[in-house]
Amino acid sequence: MAEATDLPAARERRGSSRRAQGAWCLYDWANQGFPTIIETFIFATFFTQAVATSQVEGTAQWGYTLSLAGICIVILSPIFGAIADQGGRRKPWLATFSGLSMAACALLWFTQPSPDYVLWALVCFGIAATTYELTLVFYNAMLTDVAPPGRIGRLSGWGWASGYAGGLVLLLLILFSFVQPEEPLFGLDKDGAEHIRVSTLLVAGWWLVFGLPLFLFVPDRKSTGLPLKKAVGKGLRQLFETARNLRHYGNVARFLLARLLYNDGLNTVFAFGAIYAAGTFGMTFDQIVLFGIGLNVTAGLGAFAFAWINDIIGSKRTVQISLLAMMSIGIILVLLHSLFWFWVFGLLLGIFFGPAQAASRALMAELAPEGLEAEMFGLYALSGKAIAFLGPAVLAFVTGLFDSQRAGMASIVIFFLFGFLVLCSVKEQRATAGTL
Repeated sequence: MAEATDLPAARERRGSSRRAQGAWCLYDWANQGFPTIIETFIFATFFTQAVATSQVEGTAQWGYTLSLAGICIVILSPIFGAIADQGGRRKPWLATFSGLSMAACALLWFTQPSPDYVLWALVCFGIAATTYELTLVFYNAMLTDVAPPGRIGRLSGWGWASGYAGGLVLLLLILFSFVQPEEPLFGLDKDGAEHIRVSTLLVAGWWLVFGLPLFLFVPDRKSTGLPLKKAVGKGLRQLFETARNLRHYGNVARFLLARLLYNDGLNTVFAFGAIYAAGTFGMTFDQIVLFGIGLNVTAGLGAFAFAWINDIIGSKRTVQISLLAMMSIGIILVLLHSLFWFWVFGLLLGIFFGPAQAASRALMAELAPEGLEAEMFGLYALSGKAIAFLGPAVLAFVTGLFDSQRAGMASIVIFFLFGFLVLCSVKEQRATAGTL
């Protein structure tokens, strides 16, 4: 098997200055507007309610676009990660895909509330979704270079917490300055849905402004000197070797399998949580938005609080604790009949969303072979999308079989359980060329 690229920066994990660490975390704050505003709350709702011919058809079209973007991510993320490892530098790739995603978000401004703009919206959204996920490959791969020794989990947690906070602040800004007021800021035309469409420009601008410090203050790895054509060829050969011999990566392969399972459970909760709240507990749209805001708050607080705990007990145990908590609270939630207690335990569940995600990123950084971090985070991105269809499919099947949303939501616990069991076999040690 080909050895991991021998880079001095990969051998000496000294960490960067506090300014660089802060700038790295700020990028999480910067890019969170896309999943929060575009993908989940504001633009997705606008598309299904005002652009598509019907909410049902719009939901299906949105889902198909996300699925297509997921396929592209599965194919492209390991490839670009491997190429970046051979070239050495991460920033040019991060800047390229960030710029593409920002541009696609900004172009969504031109989506009028008319079925004539369905294709335009879906194409721009699909490009934005794909390139957004590709930025994370290079951003996450920088974690081991930025974090001080023994503080990978802490920095990952702080970054994730700042992401939740950034998404929340931007959501509140848009809701209270543009969406809800009778007269939106800047005199935007409500009849043309400008007060909604402006959110796409704000997401792009927010990302650009708060993402700049990373490019200014976070050091990049030195270039290996390979021309792009050779880096592409060598990267593809390395990726083929990695895929062909993945069984030799032991911990990495088991961890990716574990994450593939429990992350599908998380994604299914995110996708169907609001549907469950509305259908089973009769929550209104305004209540669901408030509940979503509350979940962002508790998830951010959980990620921030567990950032210290992660470095004390380890990333693996942090993920395990989060999964056990989500399984226990999840079972309680499907048995509850009181809206009040649904709020209580639902917000409590959110506390463990952040730590599960932040600690997973930290564990991947700890396990990745030196010099292959971007490639491994490409595979990490793949593990987050490879079976994204399975959780919703199982939930839909169980819901139909028992004619019960509660039974359908209960099925998600299975993904957490199997992910937890596979994770138990993972050892917290970095793979090296000699142990592959």
